[in-house]
Parts: sequence; C-alpha cells; structure tokens
Amino acid sequence: MTVWAAVLVAGIGCYLLKLAGLSVPASVLDRPVVARVADLIPVALLAALVAVQVVGDGRSLVADARLVGLGAAVVLLVLRAPFLLVVFGSALVAALARLLT
Repeated sequence: MTVWAAVLVAGIGCYLLKLAGLSVPASVLDRPVVARVADLIPVALLAALVAVQVVGDGRSLVADARLVGLGAAVVLLVLRAPFLLVVFGSALVAALARLLT
C-alpha cells in the first residue's frame, strides 16, 4: 500500500467517523452520562499523551528531569498558579534537574 493510499483511506475513515457522530440522535446526546463522558475524554487523552511523553523513551520507561518538571507543574497547578508560571516554572525545574544530573 502506498503512502497516498494510506492517507486516502485514513481521510475517508475520518470523514465516516465524523458522519457517524453527526447521525447520533439528539436524545442520546442530551443524557447527562454522555455529556459527562464527552467532557472527560479530551482530558483523559491529554493526560495519556503527557504520561507517554514524560516517562516513555522508545520502548522503555525512564525517570529523568521530565518527570521532575511534571511534578513541579502539578505542584504549581495545585497551588493555582497562573498558566505561564506553571509552564516556565516546570521548564526551569526540569532544566535545573538536567543540569544537576
């Protein structure tokens, strides 16, 4: 299968998935459980992506400065720090951890 055929098949699949989502009746979408799950899915996907990027290194798990930076970000978020402070603070902590190792 060529690359363009794979791109075409993926594009058609995405379109059909979008079409399937639009064909769901409104009565199903108005249920509180469905609305709650729809609100939480992006959060779960983002958390999974962050976890893979922080502790994954190819096919192995690592604990390095990225994990320390994530810990700093969690602490700053719990303290309700502004978003830019969370980003720069965690980057600074990760950089200092890399410098010390």
